[in-house]
Amino acid sequence: MKSLFITGTDTDVGKTYVTAGLAVAIRKMNIDVGVMKPFAAGTAQKKGFKSEDVEILSRAAQTSDPESLMNPQFFPIAASPYTAWKNLKTKPRINLILDSFKKISKLHDMLLVEGMGGIMTPILNDYYVINLIKEMKIPAVIVTRSKIGTVNHTIMTCKMCEKYKIPIKGIIINNFDEGYAENDLKRDLRNLTGIRVLGSIPFIDDLSDSSLHKIFKKNLDLKSILS
Repeated sequence: MKSLFITGTDTDVGKTYVTAGLAVAIRKMNIDVGVMKPFAAGTAQKKGFKSEDVEILSRAAQTSDPESLMNPQFFPIAASPYTAWKNLKTKPRINLILDSFKKISKLHDMLLVEGMGGIMTPILNDYYVINLIKEMKIPAVIVTRSKIGTVNHTIMTCKMCEKYKIPIKGIIINNFDEGYAENDLKRDLRNLTGIRVLGSIPFIDDLSDSSLHKIFKKNLDLKSILS
Protein backbone atom coordinates (compact mmCIF):
# COMPACT_ATOMS: atom_id res chain seq x y z
CA MET A 1 0.00 0.00 0.00
CA LYS A 2 1.30 3.42 -0.98
CA SER A 3 0.43 6.61 0.85
CA LEU A 4 1.21 10.25 0.15
CA PHE A 5 0.90 13.27 2.39
CA ILE A 6 -0.28 16.33 0.45
CA THR A 7 1.09 19.37 2.23
CA GLY A 8 1.38 23.00 1.26
CA THR A 9 3.61 26.02 1.52
CA ASP A 10 0.79 27.88 3.28
CA THR A 11 -2.93 27.81 3.88
CA ASP A 12 -5.26 28.35 0.90
CA VAL A 13 -2.76 27.11 -1.68
CA GLY A 14 -5.34 24.65 -3.01
CA LYS A 15 -4.33 21.43 -1.25
CA THR A 16 -7.91 20.13 -1.19
CA TYR A 17 -8.46 20.62 -4.90
CA VAL A 18 -5.08 19.15 -5.79
CA THR A 19 -5.76 16.15 -3.54
CA ALA A 20 -9.21 15.74 -5.08
CA GLY A 21 -7.80 15.94 -8.60
CA LEU A 22 -5.15 13.37 -7.74
CA ALA A 23 -7.82 11.09 -6.29
CA VAL A 24 -9.86 11.28 -9.48
CA ALA A 25 -6.85 10.72 -11.74
CA ILE A 26 -5.58 7.78 -9.69
CA ARG A 27 -9.06 6.23 -9.45
CA LYS A 28 -9.41 6.47 -13.23
CA MET A 29 -6.25 4.34 -13.44
CA ASN A 30 -8.22 1.57 -11.71
CA ILE A 31 -6.39 2.02 -8.43
CA ASP A 32 -8.44 1.79 -5.23
CA VAL A 33 -7.62 5.14 -3.65
CA GLY A 34 -8.69 6.39 -0.24
CA VAL A 35 -8.56 9.88 1.22
CA MET A 36 -7.97 11.30 4.66
CA LYS A 37 -7.83 14.75 6.25
CA PRO A 38 -6.64 14.11 9.82
CA PHE A 39 -7.61 17.55 11.10
CA ALA A 40 -10.22 19.85 9.61
CA ALA A 41 -11.57 23.15 10.90
CA GLY A 42 -14.13 25.81 10.11
CA THR A 43 -17.89 26.17 10.16
CA ALA A 44 -19.53 22.76 10.22
CA GLN A 45 -21.86 21.93 7.34
CA LYS A 46 -25.47 21.29 8.25
CA LYS A 47 -25.68 18.14 6.12
CA GLY A 48 -23.23 15.36 5.32
CA PHE A 49 -19.64 15.68 6.47
CA LYS A 50 -18.83 18.39 8.96
CA SER A 51 -15.95 19.55 6.74
CA GLU A 52 -16.61 20.70 3.18
CA ASP A 53 -13.02 19.71 2.32
CA VAL A 54 -13.64 16.14 3.44
CA GLU A 55 -16.83 16.02 1.39
CA ILE A 56 -14.91 17.16 -1.70
CA LEU A 57 -12.24 14.51 -1.13
CA SER A 58 -14.73 11.72 -0.50
CA ARG A 59 -16.67 12.59 -3.64
CA ALA A 60 -13.49 12.65 -5.72
CA ALA A 61 -12.30 9.26 -4.47
CA GLN A 62 -15.84 7.83 -4.47
CA THR A 63 -15.26 6.17 -1.12
CA SER A 64 -17.78 5.11 1.49
CA ASP A 65 -15.38 5.15 4.43
CA PRO A 66 -16.78 6.49 7.71
CA GLU A 67 -16.19 10.13 8.52
CA SER A 68 -14.45 9.08 11.74
CA LEU A 69 -11.63 7.53 9.68
CA MET A 70 -11.44 10.13 6.92
CA ASN A 71 -11.54 13.04 9.39
CA PRO A 72 -10.90 11.86 12.95
CA GLN A 73 -10.95 15.35 14.44
CA PHE A 74 -12.92 18.43 13.40
CA PHE A 75 -12.68 21.83 15.09
CA PRO A 76 -15.63 24.24 14.60
CA ILE A 77 -13.30 27.21 14.34
CA ALA A 78 -11.14 28.49 11.48
CA ALA A 79 -7.78 27.99 13.15
CA SER A 80 -4.84 25.65 13.55
CA PRO A 81 -5.33 22.59 15.81
CA TYR A 82 -3.15 24.31 18.41
CA THR A 83 -5.23 27.50 18.44
CA ALA A 84 -8.44 25.46 18.44
CA TRP A 85 -7.14 23.57 21.47
CA LYS A 86 -6.39 26.76 23.34
CA ASN A 87 -9.68 28.45 22.41
CA LEU A 88 -12.06 25.49 22.60
CA LYS A 89 -10.25 23.39 25.23
CA THR A 90 -10.35 20.43 22.83
CA LYS A 91 -6.91 18.85 22.65
CA PRO A 92 -5.71 17.42 19.33
CA ARG A 93 -5.55 13.62 19.62
CA ILE A 94 -2.44 12.40 17.85
CA ASN A 95 -2.92 8.75 18.84
CA LEU A 96 -6.46 8.84 17.42
CA ILE A 97 -5.14 10.29 14.16
CA LEU A 98 -2.41 7.67 13.82
CA ASP A 99 -4.78 4.83 14.71
CA SER A 100 -7.30 6.05 12.13
CA PHE A 101 -4.51 6.34 9.57
CA LYS A 102 -3.51 2.70 10.10
CA LYS A 103 -7.12 1.54 9.83
CA ILE A 104 -8.03 3.46 6.69
CA SER A 105 -4.71 2.52 5.07
CA LYS A 106 -5.75 -1.13 5.17
CA LEU A 107 -8.93 -0.42 3.24
CA HIS A 108 -7.29 0.86 0.03
CA ASP A 109 -4.41 0.23 -2.33
CA MET A 110 -3.35 3.86 -1.99
CA LEU A 111 -4.14 6.62 0.46
CA LEU A 112 -3.92 10.40 -0.01
CA VAL A 113 -3.61 12.31 3.25
CA GLU A 114 -4.27 16.04 3.07
CA GLY A 115 -2.61 18.22 5.66
CA MET A 116 -3.83 21.41 7.29
CA GLY A 117 -2.22 24.74 6.46
CA GLY A 118 1.53 24.69 5.93
CA ILE A 119 4.08 22.16 7.07
CA MET A 120 4.79 24.04 10.32
CA THR A 121 1.15 24.52 11.29
CA PRO A 122 1.11 23.89 15.05
CA ILE A 123 -0.85 20.97 16.49
CA LEU A 124 0.55 20.76 20.04
CA ASN A 125 3.45 22.37 21.86
CA ASP A 126 6.52 21.49 19.77
CA TYR A 127 4.43 19.23 17.52
CA TYR A 128 3.61 20.39 14.00
CA VAL A 129 2.17 18.99 10.77
CA ILE A 130 5.70 17.92 9.84
CA ASN A 131 5.87 15.77 12.99
CA LEU A 132 2.66 14.04 11.95
CA ILE A 133 4.10 13.26 8.51
CA LYS A 134 7.21 11.89 10.20
CA GLU A 135 5.15 9.59 12.42
CA MET A 136 3.09 8.36 9.46
CA LYS A 137 6.35 7.48 7.68
CA ILE A 138 5.10 8.49 4.23
CA PRO A 139 6.51 10.79 1.52
CA ALA A 140 5.18 14.28 0.93
CA VAL A 141 3.91 16.10 -2.13
CA ILE A 142 4.27 19.87 -1.76
CA VAL A 143 1.59 22.14 -3.22
CA THR A 144 2.76 25.67 -3.93
CA ARG A 145 1.31 28.64 -5.78
CA SER A 146 2.52 31.00 -8.49
CA LYS A 147 2.36 34.41 -6.77
CA ILE A 148 5.51 36.35 -5.90
CA GLY A 149 6.93 35.05 -2.62
CA THR A 150 6.23 31.41 -3.36
CA VAL A 151 9.89 30.59 -4.03
CA ASN A 152 10.79 31.61 -0.47
CA HIS A 153 7.92 29.57 1.02
CA THR A 154 8.69 26.54 -1.12
CA ILE A 155 12.40 26.52 -0.29
CA MET A 156 11.63 26.76 3.44
CA THR A 157 9.14 23.89 3.19
CA CYS A 158 11.68 21.72 1.34
CA LYS A 159 14.39 22.58 3.87
CA MET A 160 12.17 21.54 6.78
CA CYS A 161 11.38 18.23 5.07
CA GLU A 162 15.10 17.71 4.58
CA LYS A 163 15.74 18.47 8.26
CA TYR A 164 13.12 15.95 9.37
CA LYS A 165 14.27 13.41 6.73
CA ILE A 166 10.88 13.32 5.01
CA PRO A 167 11.09 12.17 1.37
CA ILE A 168 9.51 14.56 -1.12
CA LYS A 169 7.83 13.03 -4.16
CA GLY A 170 7.72 16.36 -5.89
CA ILE A 171 6.22 19.83 -6.11
CA ILE A 172 2.89 20.70 -7.70
CA ILE A 173 2.29 24.31 -8.72
CA ASN A 174 -1.30 25.43 -8.27
CA ASN A 175 -1.25 28.15 -10.89
CA PHE A 176 -4.25 30.26 -9.91
CA ASP A 177 -2.47 33.49 -8.93
CA GLU A 178 -0.88 36.20 -11.02
CA GLY A 179 2.85 36.23 -10.46
CA TYR A 180 5.64 34.14 -11.91
CA ALA A 181 5.61 32.91 -15.48
CA GLU A 182 4.98 29.18 -15.29
CA ASN A 183 8.17 28.05 -17.04
CA ASP A 184 10.32 30.43 -15.01
CA LEU A 185 8.84 29.17 -11.75
CA LYS A 186 9.27 25.52 -12.71
CA ARG A 187 12.91 26.16 -13.62
CA ASP A 188 13.69 28.12 -10.48
CA LEU A 189 12.02 25.71 -8.07
CA ARG A 190 13.74 22.74 -9.69
CA ASN A 191 17.16 24.42 -9.64
CA LEU A 192 16.89 25.91 -6.15
CA THR A 193 15.39 22.93 -4.31
CA GLY A 194 16.68 19.99 -6.34
CA ILE A 195 13.14 18.58 -6.14
CA ARG A 196 11.17 17.39 -9.17
CA VAL A 197 8.34 19.69 -10.26
CA LEU A 198 5.50 17.29 -11.05
CA GLY A 199 3.51 19.82 -13.02
CA SER A 200 1.38 22.94 -12.92
CA ILE A 201 -2.39 22.92 -12.51
CA PRO A 202 -4.33 25.80 -14.11
CA PHE A 203 -7.30 27.51 -12.47
CA ILE A 204 -10.20 25.07 -12.50
CA ASP A 205 -13.79 26.22 -13.12
CA ASP A 206 -15.32 22.79 -13.66
CA LEU A 207 -14.77 20.40 -10.75
CA SER A 208 -16.59 17.50 -12.36
CA ASP A 209 -15.01 14.06 -12.53
CA SER A 210 -14.30 14.29 -16.24
CA SER A 211 -12.84 17.80 -15.99
CA LEU A 212 -10.50 16.97 -13.10
CA HIS A 213 -9.38 13.78 -14.79
CA LYS A 214 -8.58 15.56 -18.04
CA ILE A 215 -6.69 18.43 -16.36
CA PHE A 216 -4.62 16.30 -14.00
CA LYS A 217 -3.81 13.65 -16.59
CA LYS A 218 -2.62 16.35 -19.00
CA ASN A 219 -0.68 18.56 -16.57
CA LEU A 220 0.88 16.20 -14.01
CA ASP A 221 3.58 13.54 -14.11
CA LEU A 222 1.35 10.87 -12.59
CA LYS A 223 3.88 8.10 -13.19
CA SER A 224 6.40 9.79 -10.93
CA ILE A 225 3.76 10.26 -8.25
CA LEU A 226 2.87 6.57 -8.33
CA SER A 227 6.41 5.19 -8.65
